[in-house]
Amino acid sequence: MKVSKPLKAIIIITIVLVNVGCDQLTKAIVRSHVEAYASFRFFGGHFMLTRVENTGAFLSLGDQIPGYLHAILLSIIPAAFLVLGIWYLIQNNTLSKAAVVAICCMIGGGAGNVFDRIIYGSVTDFLYIDFGGFLHTGVFNVADISITTGVIIMLIDMIKQRRKAQPISPEQEA
Repeated sequence: MKVSKPLKAIIIITIVLVNVGCDQLTKAIVRSHVEAYASFRFFGGHFMLTRVENTGAFLSLGDQIPGYLHAILLSIIPAAFLVLGIWYLIQNNTLSKAAVVAICCMIGGGAGNVFDRIIYGSVTDFLYIDFGGFLHTGVFNVADISITTGVIIMLIDMIKQRRKAQPISPEQEA
């Protein structure tokens, strides 16, 4: 079923805004109820709720960059790419539905973090997972989950698209 461009734009913007909304709602709750650097452990200490203000990008990369350059590299340029990403999704008719949803998740997560940098000067991170030597994360937020979910959806879709495009050999048919 072909969707009109205005409807497609509404769907794309809605998916992005749902991601941003979930991110901003959870951050607002954490900002209003959790003191900076306080932590609460759950599920045998494997999950932690904390509050860290990250002035850099992923894992605090770039937090030492001077003010004006920091704003350009971590707010203005990413915001421009996010807007271009939405425009690209609306204009492009060749992407699968899964790829569109994946990119919307990535854009929504990125927009949530860029919004924080512009409004608050830092990104509020508050989730941490620790399963000892097996698995532990940096402190992250719902925007990071949106981005990661988008990447996973995109990878799965790419694998499916590649398998669909491969010709079936006579041996496989038998």
